[in-house]
Amino acid sequence: MAVPKRKMSRSNTRNRRAQWKATAVQLVTCVNPACRSKHLPHTVCPSCGQYGPKAERRQVVEI
Repeated sequence: MAVPKRKMSRSNTRNRRAQWKATAVQLVTCVNPACRSKHLPHTVCPSCGQYGPKAERRQVVEI
């Protein structure tokens, strides 16, 4: 198990922690023209229940 030989300074610790940034969730618009709500990519739309691009759109969940 790795154990540090010396105490890490506050400056180095804070510089390392400064890289831990939260990123905003990427959303896409629903391809259903009647819905057009935002949802996560590669998931079923929670409002209309459809999934897929325009050519392959299919109803997955009954709403």
